[in-house]
Amino acid sequence: MTTLFTPTAYGSIHAKNRFVMAPMSRNRATEYGVPTPLMATYYAQRASAGLIVTEGIQPDVLGQGFMNSPGLHSKEQVEGWRVVTDAVKKAGGKIVAQLMHCGRVGHPALYPSAHQSVAPSALKAQGKTYTPAGMVDFPMPKAMTKADIDLAIEGFVIASKNAIEAGFDGVEIHAGNGFLLHQFMSSNANQRTDEYGGNVENRLRFTREVIAAFIAEIGADKTAVRISPANPYNDIKEDDTIELYTALVDDLPTLAYVHIMEANVRDVTETIATKLTSPLILNPHLRAEDGPVTGAIARDVLEQQLCEGVAFGAQFIANPDLVERIRVNGPLNELDTTTFYGGDHKGYTDYPTLDKSEVAA
Repeated sequence: MTTLFTPTAYGSIHAKNRFVMAPMSRNRATEYGVPTPLMATYYAQRASAGLIVTEGIQPDVLGQGFMNSPGLHSKEQVEGWRVVTDAVKKAGGKIVAQLMHCGRVGHPALYPSAHQSVAPSALKAQGKTYTPAGMVDFPMPKAMTKADIDLAIEGFVIASKNAIEAGFDGVEIHAGNGFLLHQFMSSNANQRTDEYGGNVENRLRFTREVIAAFIAEIGADKTAVRISPANPYNDIKEDDTIELYTALVDDLPTLAYVHIMEANVRDVTETIATKLTSPLILNPHLRAEDGPVTGAIARDVLEQQLCEGVAFGAQFIANPDLVERIRVNGPLNELDTTTFYGGDHKGYTDYPTLDKSEVAA
């Protein structure tokens, strides 16, 4: 019987258990996007997970959407990530880099020079982002030309190569949460009339080209993709969710894994799962009121054979030893949401591990 503690494999990545630390922005890199020694400590503390997926990493300068988010497009960034991956591996863990281009929800104030944000169409997202000047509206983006699209793909490929050089076990492409690839896939953000817009096949073209480029550069067994069907985050609307994701997975090559951020649409998850030839990692959210993923929820989706791995988010922030806590049915630390984004070690590397006296009888 498969349990949370059963080993598994995601392509070439052999995981010691089914726990996956979900990607979560923590904004502790330098202003130049260089990972810090504190980040190495943070990830190494959580190396008991079968697999760690990093916070979103910008593949190029125009991909940045948050202050103090890390990149993988400079020598200094690669060297900084090498310190992180070395620390995780020394602690017995496996770690993949999530590459995330923010597209229209980025902001020129975050770029080294005053470039305009890019997107499939010149359509401004509703919402705000945090910049050095404080909270501001999302900007009006530039509609990408074919040359811009080719340049973005090249940036992704270089970053994937940099990730392997930095010691990552694989790379996850972020195609969800309203970021650039999701923008191309969504009819409300993509109103192009060329081969990258219009029908479902055209709206999927950019995502497919990015995936194919990764496979050519680092291999399918080290390439993964994350999707978030029906998730309206960052002003995304999908009028054709089932059709869109069915078309995506129908001709998707076998990858290291596919990662689904569920948005209270289990029927969509089940449809995708039946068609996949890749292992599925699920961040399960069947009901909005369920809150953070628990051991009980994780065990339930594994027992249903819905997925191979279960992604835990906030619980891994507050509990670096979450695997052990769930194994012994121990209590969980209280989460301090005020320290999620930015700052120092507080709420980042100072959460306590389980005191043996706290273990339930």
